[in-house]
Amino acid sequence: MANKHTTRPITTGTSVVGLVYDGGVLLAADTLLSYGSMAKSFNTPRMVSIADRVLLGASGEYSDFQEIVSRVEALALAETTQSMESVYDERTLSAKSLWNYLRAVMYQKRSKMNPFWNDLVVAGFENDAPFLGVIDKLGTTLQENLVATGFGGYLAMPLLREKWRPDLSEGEARALLEDCMKVLFYRDCRASARIQLAKVTKDTCIISEPYELDHSNGWNAPSMQRAVGDLDGDGGW
Repeated sequence: MANKHTTRPITTGTSVVGLVYDGGVLLAADTLLSYGSMAKSFNTPRMVSIADRVLLGASGEYSDFQEIVSRVEALALAETTQSMESVYDERTLSAKSLWNYLRAVMYQKRSKMNPFWNDLVVAGFENDAPFLGVIDKLGTTLQENLVATGFGGYLAMPLLREKWRPDLSEGEARALLEDCMKVLFYRDCRASARIQLAKVTKDTCIISEPYELDHSNGWNAPSMQRAVGDLDGDGGW
């Protein structure tokens, strides 16, 4: 049987951005997949719901993400089956357990020189407290109130650090994530204005349908208008 190696990412998705707010965790990601520099698919989700109140999102190679999801779903099914077979054992796959499992998976793959080319975000609830963690393709992990993968680490994190506070309401958290996704759309040539939001609380886990950001104000900003005006004048263009 031939060896199968992903030597470099080919069909990729860009940033996933997440934050903890007062009452839950919110994630955001666009739905664009790029084939190199070409936009291949405009409506492909990169966030999934796993087990009970656990979210998993990913940037990077999409085929590797599909393989990770199939492994995680098999693990969640095994946990559920074991729990059903035992009267005394009510186990479900928690967010922190999934985070630790994926850390081991990513580390094992990179140790065999055949990594999954993904950065993963795990969100959920752990002991009635919100949980948010990230794992990179080397198996390095981070648990934090604010996370961003891909170009979001450079473009979205400064905005998150400036405006985040622990008592953010759900509406404020959503507005902040949408601002981050707009910045990524303006600055990251692999990002799209078509996004999804995902929310996990004590009681629910929801992934929204894809929708378009209202990004017209960015192009109508005074600085952009001056730049366009210079095209017809002698402003250095």
